[in-house]
Amino acid sequence: MMVQWIDSHCHLDAPEFLPDCESVVHRAREAGVSWCVMPAVQAQDFEALQTLALKLNQPYALGIHPMYVPQAQTQDLDHLEACLQIAMARNAQSERHDPRLVAVGEIGLDFFLPHLCDPALREKQEFFYQAQLKLAKKYQLPVILHVRKSADELLRGLRRTPVQGGIAHAFNGSMQQAHAFIDVGFALGFGGAFTFDRALQLRRLATELPLSAIVLETDAPDMPPHWLYRTQSQRQSGDPLQAQSRNEPCQLPRIAAVMAQLRRMPLADLAMATVHNTQRVLPQLPFFKSA
Repeated sequence: MMVQWIDSHCHLDAPEFLPDCESVVHRAREAGVSWCVMPAVQAQDFEALQTLALKLNQPYALGIHPMYVPQAQTQDLDHLEACLQIAMARNAQSERHDPRLVAVGEIGLDFFLPHLCDPALREKQEFFYQAQLKLAKKYQLPVILHVRKSADELLRGLRRTPVQGGIAHAFNGSMQQAHAFIDVGFALGFGGAFTFDRALQLRRLATELPLSAIVLETDAPDMPPHWLYRTQSQRQSGDPLQAQSRNEPCQLPRIAAVMAQLRRMPLADLAMATVHNTQRVLPQLPFFKSA
């Protein structure tokens, strides 16, 4: 029996997947990746993402990404709530209108990119983050968090507006910050970044954190593992083979194999644990049936 996986974070609606999205999902399933959780990034894409989730039979999340906050408007929050209301509505049999909705996300704060550190944009990010936490709390949904140079600020927001846990995506903070997220019900997402030998802090986290705190992700088409990474000169070489660095959900088992080696544990045990962890922090997943 093939080992089964969940990619807890990938963007199948990204332009890079437009030509062959169904083939990407087919390759993922062939590799044992049953579910690919697809977080939204901006309000104008919500309906298209929902349509894609239905077509591919994959779970998704709705939210406004901090990198898209500069162009976001307050009415986008109204649109988000309207979409959440419809998806969460139940019929006479108490069944969800759209069981594929599993979280509010991708939301959070980004204080890594210089232009987002402008005081006005920091304030706007904080406003959208807090507003979306309130929606997650109102609709009793977990959240998928974008964490870049912002772990302490995100944690302060979670203390002000507690939610039903979720995932700290692409976590790269300190061990103390990691345990603070765990204490408020979050799992930590690990993907291709820790496959690089030089990623010492990430590898320490991947090795030393409790197994119950870890979920796996690709962030496809981004965050390629070391075997897909291309330097800027390679990407600009004009050689299509050299330039290709698109990540895919089918890479998840190979990424997981690196973690299993670091943790000195059987790959099948890692698969079982991370699937369980993902279903724990995204509770709708066990009730959503993959094809």
